[in-house]
Amino acid sequence: MRPYRGRFFAGLAALFIGASFGLVFPLLAGALIDAAINGGRTSLPLLGSLTINQIAITLAVTIGIQAAGSFNSALSFSHVGQSALADLRSATYGRLLALPMTFFGQRRVGELASRVSTDIAQIEGALIDSLPQACRQVVFLGGGLALIATTSLPLTAVMLGTLPLLIAAAVFFGRRLRRFSRETQDRLADSQTIVEETLQAIASVKSFANERFELERYSTANHATLAVALQAARWRAVFVAFFIAALFGGILIVLWYGALQLQAGALTGGELTRFVLYTTFVGGAMAQSAELFSQVQKTVGATQRVREILRESVEDNSAPANDPNATQPERLRGEVTFDRVSFCYPARPDAPVLHDVELVARPGERIALVGPSGAGKSTLTALLLRFYDPDAGALLIDGRDARSYPLHWLRNQMALVPQDVLLFGGSIRENIAYGRPGAGDQAIEAAARQANAHDFIMSFPEGYATLVGDRGIKLSGGQRQRIAIARALLKNPAILILDEATSSLDSESERLVQDALDRLMEGRTTFVVAHRLATIRDVDHIAVIDGGRVVETGTHDELSARPDGLYRRLSSLQFGPS
Repeated sequence: MRPYRGRFFAGLAALFIGASFGLVFPLLAGALIDAAINGGRTSLPLLGSLTINQIAITLAVTIGIQAAGSFNSALSFSHVGQSALADLRSATYGRLLALPMTFFGQRRVGELASRVSTDIAQIEGALIDSLPQACRQVVFLGGGLALIATTSLPLTAVMLGTLPLLIAAAVFFGRRLRRFSRETQDRLADSQTIVEETLQAIASVKSFANERFELERYSTANHATLAVALQAARWRAVFVAFFIAALFGGILIVLWYGALQLQAGALTGGELTRFVLYTTFVGGAMAQSAELFSQVQKTVGATQRVREILRESVEDNSAPANDPNATQPERLRGEVTFDRVSFCYPARPDAPVLHDVELVARPGERIALVGPSGAGKSTLTALLLRFYDPDAGALLIDGRDARSYPLHWLRNQMALVPQDVLLFGGSIRENIAYGRPGAGDQAIEAAARQANAHDFIMSFPEGYATLVGDRGIKLSGGQRQRIAIARALLKNPAILILDEATSSLDSESERLVQDALDRLMEGRTTFVVAHRLATIRDVDHIAVIDGGRVVETGTHDELSARPDGLYRRLSSLQFGPS
């Protein structure tokens, strides 16, 4: 809220003015009673002697000023609250995008989405509604108590006798409400995770006829949320009931004692009226404070979850300050060396994935990574993209440690064409331009032509403005692949990673995609992860990986000629004995 402190304090001033004039109301109402008893006129501090009509007009002016102050304060607090929340959403989302892959490997998408949506919505209620209410009640409570004291000190002492009990109750219940609130938010995130996962995999859900299973899974999570929420509600209800009983019990004692004072002549009718109204103001402020306190405890739970994200360490996009080679060239040449690289995923530190990997790719060379599933092929590409860093050994690019390059700059020198292409839900033009934001239509169309995508794009009535649907669902697999290739071509990377880019296509689509890939690989260092060996016969170099180690290297012909080699065995399984 700090950037909006000027508007905030202006709203606070308007609220203070409005609430202060609200506190004048009981004083004038009591004066009306005294004027009626004393023959139509009474005296007031600063205003002198006033008639009943003059007091009523003063009351009307007071109400008008109070309304104007309330309007301006509500408008200012809404502006500050909504602006601060917009900043908070952007900051939280920006921090999520800047977090390393190790973070996402330990979290579920639904949980993170819940923090950006549900938790911040909880904070929204506190900033826009609870905070102004709390400020208003502070004025009513403090001002009311001060004005009560000027009316009758004995009655004020009776009323204040209930405060220690109420404060102790607030502390006791507050701790439990905060714990239940955080647990409720956690359970709510779990249920939202199930919704996200189910909708992302809706085709699988329906193909396995598992709608009932998913509904039961969600219902279980939903009931767990309900159980915690109801438990929190019971504590909240007990707290509010206790607070109200203690508060109005105190008011009852005050009224009883005030009636005795009036009967004994120690108070006038106007003073008692004024005291009762101020007591109502104070009582209302304290009763409202109970609900506000409960709301604040819920917000604290949501705030802690958001702050956990904001405190996470982000990826370092700067080169080491003490590195003499920290400056980067305009473009990489594309030489890549894995120098005795070992690695295990942070979530599985006891399960090494790579062991002393030695692999060299010269600029412009096409390297195929083959081997059984789980051998470590995709892990090598993840290290190349610096999603992770090696635990031992070094990844060298153009002879320098990859960590000596600024991370964003390094990734901008690379492009990935995955097996399962996930397009964004915008237009074809926007998806191709994702490779180089701000690219013009001519550059986008040129990339699409090179990727063999222009013809099918123009077959749509909207052409490049065609919406691809969620995750590109309106396009076929081959069309999505060619859009991904066009995106990579537009980016013009020095290093290219193809991860099973043609494995799930029909023959015609594969021919078109392979032709586009051949254009894409020209002049670029390319790593091809492949299970289908027919697609890599023409690469410059093949690295066979098994159990996290490079067990064979060579060309297709060289490896096929080794009688006991793993590559020959894999080749015979796909093509039959040679």
